[in-house]
This record gives sequence, C-alpha cells and structure tokens, in this order.
Amino acid sequence: MDPISSLATSSRIKSGMTKRRAEKRASAPVDSARLSTPHDPPSGAIDAPGQAPDIPRMDKMNLSDAEWRERLTPEQYHVLREHGTERAFAGAYDKLKDAGIYHCAGCGLPLFDSGHKYDSGSGWPSFTAPLEDEAVSEYTDTSHGMRRVEVRCARCDGHLGHVFPDGPGPEGLRYCMNSVALDFEPQGTAQDD
Repeated sequence: MDPISSLATSSRIKSGMTKRRAEKRASAPVDSARLSTPHDPPSGAIDAPGQAPDIPRMDKMNLSDAEWRERLTPEQYHVLREHGTERAFAGAYDKLKDAGIYHCAGCGLPLFDSGHKYDSGSGWPSFTAPLEDEAVSEYTDTSHGMRRVEVRCARCDGHLGHVFPDGPGPEGLRYCMNSVALDFEPQGTAQDD
C-alpha cells in the first residue's frame, strides 16, 4: 500500500475513533466547575501519566505578525508562523522521557501526552496520537515536491510538524513534531501563562 493510501486508511480509522470518543463525551455529565475560558490556563496539574488536563475551548487566537514576533523567539517564529523545520536531532524534546504534557509554544494549548511519545529514530519528538483530536488540525502539504499531512495547533494555527502513516500505535500514525513548537509541562506542575 502506498503512503497516501495508507494515510487515508489511517484517517478512516482515526475518524471512527473520533466518533466513539465524541459519543462517550456526549454521554458524560458536564462538571461546570471544571470548564475554563480560552484565556484561563489549563485547570490543574497532571496527576498521573495519561491523565489529560482540561482542554480550554478552541476559540481561535489571531495575532498580528508583529505580535507573534514579539511573543516568540526567532526560531519559534520560523517554525510556528513560517512553517519551518528545526534540524533533526537538534531539538530539546527528541530524547526527553519525562512524564508530562506538551503544549503549543505559541498559545499554550495542551497538545500531546508523554504517554503517547516514543523514539521513532527520526530526530524529532514523535507521538502516536494527540492529547485530544480537537487539539490539532491537519492540512495537505505539497511543498518540497512531496505530499504530506501538516499538523497545526487548532487554536493559534501554528505549524507543529507532520503526521505520517508509519507509527506503532493502534491507528498506525506518527505525529512528528518540532521541539521548538512545543513547551513541556512536567507531571505534577501547573503551567504559568
């Protein structure tokens, strides 16, 4: 099976998983005390690996180019706003094995759990799935003479990396992310905004 057909198959599997997760969420009671606004930091620390913090609502974050340049380092700006890529094996999180949550470096949205992280040997931090399907968005990327699937933060539209159909998880996906596009929150700490 070619990579594009494989990715399409993985996408169908992912869609089925998304529907089951949505049905499960729809039947769960809502605890209004745990709801947060998009400007509030994630409520609470991570108590155990695999336990996600509350995901704030997905209101879009729209800043001007000047505001993004002020907020981000030049390297973060290049990756998140100009769709760049850091050098393989150069990022801070490629080999990190600590328990915690990876957030978007642009807006702080929780994106990936360390429980889904694995060493792909690619030189970039790799995950089998996002923390929540709604935390990331995917786009067809035909740059550099190839067809890939770009992964962006669902809140600020920052470029995070790409997803490939060669991962070890049940859905067979590898979310290959740029370290510079992520901030890591170790287990048991709260993120400061």
